[in-house]
Amino acid sequence: MLPLRTETILKSIVGRYIINAVPVPSQSIIHDYGLGVSSATIRNEMARLEQDGYIIRPHTSAGSVPSDMGYRYYVESLEDIDLPLNQQHQIEHMFHQVETRLEEWLSLTATLLSHLANNMAVVFIPRPSNCQFKHLEVVNLQDNTALLVMVLYGAKVRQQLVTFEQPISQSELTAISIKLNAVYTGLTTRQISDSEAVLSDTERQLTDCVLSIMQNEDEEGRDEPYIDGLHFTLDQPEFTGSRQMLPLVELVEQRNRLKTIVPRQLPSHGVQVVIGKENEAESIRDYSVVLSRYGLPDEAVGTIAIIGPTRMPYARSIAAIDYLAWLLSRLIARLYGKETQNQRDHSEN
Repeated sequence: MLPLRTETILKSIVGRYIINAVPVPSQSIIHDYGLGVSSATIRNEMARLEQDGYIIRPHTSAGSVPSDMGYRYYVESLEDIDLPLNQQHQIEHMFHQVETRLEEWLSLTATLLSHLANNMAVVFIPRPSNCQFKHLEVVNLQDNTALLVMVLYGAKVRQQLVTFEQPISQSELTAISIKLNAVYTGLTTRQISDSEAVLSDTERQLTDCVLSIMQNEDEEGRDEPYIDGLHFTLDQPEFTGSRQMLPLVELVEQRNRLKTIVPRQLPSHGVQVVIGKENEAESIRDYSVVLSRYGLPDEAVGTIAIIGPTRMPYARSIAAIDYLAWLLSRLIARLYGKETQNQRDHSEN
């Protein structure tokens, strides 16, 4: 723990550099907090911070910029970080305006995060280890053709045309749907396949369609994440005309590699900040990542993240990630019929 005056000076350097993106001279710090000490004392404190590795001086005559270690100290010292209540209410209202579909929520989350943090946002789709059957409807289209509409947990809707050998009425299809819903709701692909339910030929044909859809879903792997705001990050001063931007552009172009930004030991809840060289992936060690899990543990878990330069607005980014992870978790709990497990009043934090 740094002495109070030294900590104040470090926070001033970090805060000014985050806003202005230019090295911070000692003269500017004197006016920040009214420390009541001489410029020589400030310079001595800055020299000590540099010696201890918290700040760096790009040139002998230049001001100072924070190191990864300085940013880490700054982040760990942040307290009571929440989005303003009016912003929370606006965001919640926006979610109520979109359709009750997971895809709509995730797309909106990426857009909101990128604008709140003025950096790139990545939203990984929550997935259960195995998809689960939720509901089935079979709609008659012609005498022997029907549309199978299946809903999986996680608000995923899949459709498939089915052709029967003999004509079949809507009333018969409705009765079959009711039976299959009663037998299969909540089951995984393996559980449906192993089911010993007594089925007619038509029920077996529809069950085979269900299994085919669910197997494809299980084998699909991770869906491509939602991304927004790459231009915000690339417009940051440190990346202008610099090759430092190339690793991030390559990650976006090869979206399956974006999962490398997620630490292997990411906690199941809470916000984590990974700064510069702390990143496991070498390709993003010029960046910082603020991220959090969201969803329902053991059922459907995803990750949301903000990627930006190490000079990112950490307080705002942490607050945005924290609130939206909580909000998405609540919405997903509602989709799974478990909203009573996610009733924390976030606005009181």
